[in-house]
Amino acid sequence: MNRYEDAPERTFAALPPARGKAFAQNWWGRAWLQALEDSALDLAQLKAGRRLARAGAVGAVSVRPGRLTAVVQDRDGTAHRADVLLSELSPEQWDRFLDMAVERAGHVAALLDREMPPHLVEDAAGAGVELLPGIGDLEPECGCEAWDHCGHTAALCYEVARLLDQDPFVLLLMRGRTEPALLEDLQARSGASAVPGSAGPEGVDAAEAYAAGDILPPLPAPPGLPAEPGTPPSLDTGTPPAPGIDPPALEYLAARTAVHAHRLLAQALAGDLGPEFTPGQDAVRLAAGDPPPEVADRLADGSGRGREGLATAVRAWRLGGPDALSVLDEEWQVEGEVLARARAALEAAWDADERPRLRVRGNRWTTAGSAAQLRLGRDGRWWPYREERGRWQPAGAPSQDPATALATAEPTAGEADAR
Repeated sequence: MNRYEDAPERTFAALPPARGKAFAQNWWGRAWLQALEDSALDLAQLKAGRRLARAGAVGAVSVRPGRLTAVVQDRDGTAHRADVLLSELSPEQWDRFLDMAVERAGHVAALLDREMPPHLVEDAAGAGVELLPGIGDLEPECGCEAWDHCGHTAALCYEVARLLDQDPFVLLLMRGRTEPALLEDLQARSGASAVPGSAGPEGVDAAEAYAAGDILPPLPAPPGLPAEPGTPPSLDTGTPPAPGIDPPALEYLAARTAVHAHRLLAQALAGDLGPEFTPGQDAVRLAAGDPPPEVADRLADGSGRGREGLATAVRAWRLGGPDALSVLDEEWQVEGEVLARARAALEAAWDADERPRLRVRGNRWTTAGSAAQLRLGRDGRWWPYREERGRWQPAGAPSQDPATALATAEPTAGEADAR
């Protein structure tokens, strides 16, 4: 895709049909889809939109601050102009966003390299700036004169997920700031904050402060979150360790503890400490940090999973942390209202002639003709799994839409030939 650095509007050529593929592979595209599906009120319109987008019915997409526009064709060839409106961020919100980014060296470096770090959404939300849309934030307008989201506006939203997959800066353009303007502001702010002797709190004469009594200036704000976790000291001192002490394992544990402490501090500053990990979850968390082979072997034995089982657990952890690990380990009976909602979602996900045959056992739906499986999490999301060498392996991130999840789980043509 070509970049139009000086234009407040960008137009993207129509993308080819997306049959048999997930709409998004990267974090930003999946996050947009998650926000869309979480906030949608009419699953039937989402289904219609997915069908049109998969068929390549969405034309060139115009993106400008506060508005998305495309022409969408029905199956009978009727064309409709579809618009989706998303409110722009206010100048004060952009100031908070830029202040937040400048405080985190990693965000500044990534943005100036024209990359969008995934944690930007969480950190921006902590500063009171919501980048992704919430319930009611996507306002539809369509030539078919539907009063709410229709299949045409839903198709446009699914197509935008594919654009975000390729260039997440499209989201910031929707919110009102072009990429060049954002980077220019960011460079100006980060440069000013690094200038020695720049404006800051002035000192107070000691005699005046003592005489001031109860009108002393306020204490400075506590330090913020460090840009990176601390680095533990090396234990390679040349002195033999005491009996029972494994220096490489201890160094690795200290390093991972620093990373975990940094994450906990970030959550605490955002007002969310999150759940505590069980010993079994913590073993997988440690293994997900790529430990040395001897440490990995100890974690495999200590967790009771063995090497292959731990590798599968690590794969799940990297896709969704404790939630993904629970889906990997737990098989539970779906009953009552939960079962009714699951069946309704499966019914709405495909047309009758496209619906795959699925065998169900507990919370697991397995395709009859291929090595793919859907697992229903206790939060209602569908997790894709794929059979590899006789073991079910996590195949991707979860989705509210079973069709999207199953498309992720299905092997590609090359993978199918290799089988």
